Amino acid sequence: MDYLAALRRELDVFGAALGGDLSAPVEHCGDWRLADLAVHMGAGNLWVVTAVKEGHGDGYDEGSAPRDQAALRAWYAETADALVRTLSVDPSTEAWAFFPPHTVGFWLRRRSQETLMHRWDAEHALGPTTPMDPALAADGVAEVFDTMALRMVSRGAARHPEQAVRITATDTGHGWTYGTGEPVAELSGTAEDLLLTLWGRKPRDTASVTWSGDRAAGLDVLAGPLVP
Repeated sequence: MDYLAALRRELDVFGAALGGDLSAPVEHCGDWRLADLAVHMGAGNLWVVTAVKEGHGDGYDEGSAPRDQAALRAWYAETADALVRTLSVDPSTEAWAFFPPHTVGFWLRRRSQETLMHRWDAEHALGPTTPMDPALAADGVAEVFDTMALRMVSRGAARHPEQAVRITATDTGHGWTYGTGEPVAELSGTAEDLLLTLWGRKPRDTASVTWSGDRAAGLDVLAGPLVP
């Protein structure tokens, strides 16, 4: 996975959305408007720059972001460029991170996935969405299970499930098992639909994914919460 190229692409698509109505509600982000999401993304970009350059996770700051549309777009673009420059080093370079590995590689992946999801949020707030790259979306599904869900368990926000579910991406052929023992159910769909479902952008029983086996037990396994 060329995370740097994926990150650059998704950052740019998100930036293009900021030419739209910044007062548009972002459906899956509480009471945020598109302007709030832009501030969140730009501040997050700079936070990761600090994590890599200074080796700590302090200093997340949304207060310095402008609110005028043209100024906000320019500021966001500057943060995106700063992020790409900072992450254009050996992925094994040490960096502060909230979960292993504590390297630039962690942030290349995490920020690519963060931007992918919020790019979708931004476009969804305005209308039609650009299809996700299937490989990147499949990697996002993997990240839910190998990083985000484990972090939720480690923080005491969720318990590791006592049963298991099999998740299958029908377009990429990737598969994952989450939980303990033999899977009691299987959830299948395109990598994009699976990712959107796992991140709560679509309901777990959306028609765009398919359940087989004990669906009720499977829904219980995925109730998690799997992500923040």
